[in-house]
Amino acid sequence: MIGVLGPTSRTASISPDVNDPGYRNTSFDELRATYREAVEGLIDGGADTLMVETIFDTLNAKAALYAIEEVFDARGARLPVMISGTITDASGRTLSGQTAEAFHASLAHARPLSIGLNCALGASDLRPHVEALSDVSPYYVSAHPNAGLPNAFGGYDETPEDMAEVLREFARSGLLNLVGGCCGTSPDHIRAIAEAVRGLPPRQPRNVLEQAA
Repeated sequence: MIGVLGPTSRTASISPDVNDPGYRNTSFDELRATYREAVEGLIDGGADTLMVETIFDTLNAKAALYAIEEVFDARGARLPVMISGTITDASGRTLSGQTAEAFHASLAHARPLSIGLNCALGASDLRPHVEALSDVSPYYVSAHPNAGLPNAFGGYDETPEDMAEVLREFARSGLLNLVGGCCGTSPDHIRAIAEAVRGLPPRQPRNVLEQAA
């Protein structure tokens, strides 16, 4: 069972007051303490993997990963950790301004089981950023996009068949190790995606040392 740690409703890197760019309504230590409480609860509740996901601010994610390490040290045992960021718009960056490659570079020190992207964009729009991660990461790569972009009523229009076809291309191109759905997806979407990628070989993680040589 995967225990999920979301981004919270606050950002440690950006001011919520446009008239005071230096203001913050949270801090690294406040986030760390909140995340530690969540980590303890998830593990006590039976989680055997932890996922820090929908990361729009890498500093928030670093607080979560620090809290996870504190709990692991205190308990004398570790669980696999997955990381998933979110590209917020057509700029191809997280809310705190990082490209997919920079996001990876900032968090690779955590040695996660996987690193990937979710939320915000539909599968088609997410593809170049997943490919960018796939090109640089020695870890498994994940993607669980939205069912397209939200429509005028806040709903999602991409059908299970449409979404599955796009994600099948991801898998056939060797970009993915783990795949699923985020906002707007239903059990029908997940079934269609699972069937679409069934039997396709998983991505082979990059050997960064060999690449550099």
